[in-house]
Parts: sequence; C-alpha cells; structure tokens
Amino acid sequence: MGLLEGKKALIFGVANDKSIAWAIAEAFKKEGASLAFAYNGDMLAKRVIPLAESIGADMVLQCDVRNDDEVAAVFRDVKERWGGLDILVHSVAFANKDELKGSFLNTTREGFALAMDVSAYSLIALAKEAVPLMSPGGSILTLSYYGGQKVFPSYNVMGVAKAALEMSVRYLAESVGGDGIRVNAISAGPLKTLAAAGVGGFNQIAGIVADKAPLRRNINQEEVAGAALYLCSNLARGVTGEVHFVDSGYNIIGL
Repeated sequence: MGLLEGKKALIFGVANDKSIAWAIAEAFKKEGASLAFAYNGDMLAKRVIPLAESIGADMVLQCDVRNDDEVAAVFRDVKERWGGLDILVHSVAFANKDELKGSFLNTTREGFALAMDVSAYSLIALAKEAVPLMSPGGSILTLSYYGGQKVFPSYNVMGVAKAALEMSVRYLAESVGGDGIRVNAISAGPLKTLAAAGVGGFNQIAGIVADKAPLRRNINQEEVAGAALYLCSNLARGVTGEVHFVDSGYNIIGL
C-alpha cells in the first residue's frame, strides 16, 4: 500500500514537465494519491492539461490566485467532486522580470505588491479555503528558496516575498495545528525550471552551489519530490511549521 493511498491532493503551480510541482505530482501518484491541478491562463492550459491527463488527474481547474472568487470556485469544485481534501501543494511565485535584475533599490511599489500577493499571500488565500475541507492529518506544503533568508544576485523582491512566505508557514502552522493540520515548506536548491529562467543571476548561483555544497552537486526535481512525499505523509505527522532544505547541504556553508 502506498504512503498516500486514498489521499486527495490539489496541486497549484505546474508549469511544464520540469516543474518541481510536476515531480511532486508524479511521486504522489506513485504512492496512491488522487490528483487535481490548478493553473492560470491559456498558455499554461496548453501544457498543464495534457500532463494532468497523462497522469489520470481527477480535475484540472483554472485559477488566478489573485482572484478570491476564482480561488473559492476551485475549492467548491473540489468539495463537490471529492467531498474533502487531504493535501494542498502551493508552488506559486511571480515577480515582474524587471524586478529580478539590477539593484534591489529599483524595486517598484507595484512590483513589490505583485510579488507579495502572488508569491506569499496566495498561500494564505488557498489555506483559508482548503482547511475547512481537511480532516486531522491534512497537510499544506509550499516551495521556498534560500534567497528568502540570505541575499542572492538578482533575486531581489522575490527574496522578500519568500521571507514573507516562510513566516506565513509558521503562523499558519500555529493557526491550523489545533485542527490536526500541518503546514510546511521545502527550500529547494537552484533548479532549471521556468520560474528560475526569470532570475538574472541563476546560472551564477547554480554554479557556485554545485561547487560549494557539501554534496558537491546540485539537486534534481525528484529529490524535492521525495521530501514532499515525506512531509505530506504520516511519516511526518509530528512535523509542522518547518522550512526543510533540499539543497545538497548548501545552506550550512558559511564561506
């Protein structure tokens, strides 16, 4: 019997087959979970719908996480179809490309608000709708990056948004812990995904991590998926409010 046998998982943030969220979906499916996906916009629909069909997803739903009505509609559909929810995966982040190069001093008010809304507040918005559908043992997982704790080239406003996301994980964990629901984050090392392509200093960061990390290499998507499987299964039933690093150990290195 799989680790997630009989569990229902809703995943936000698959962009293509290189996405961390997609690797998580594949790992969950192998361990017996039923899957639903939420995506935003026609361009992503072309990529996400075929992927979802290839894995036998129960639902594929359109959702702009900035729109409370669309968020509520997704969870109404989930309740109608499934009756409840066991796992929510939030792998959603966005900042304008101009904000992810040059000096952090040039961050605009609008760019700051957008990055915070999509990358941090959206976790709270989704949790608000997910928690009433969850029973004790439910799990919420989000994806972060070390740029939310330390300064990295060109990560800029996204670093501030990830810091807000990680603190939101802790406050949410306290808010829903009484209901037996856990909230955690994975801080993944640099991976070549669609999201990473927008960060000006990505290649520089990836090269240094491969050189300096204790394991002397970068990670891959499957390694993040393995950690997600642990955090969303009963193996981690005593773990909540954590930011769990999957980065070949890079975060322990000072110099």
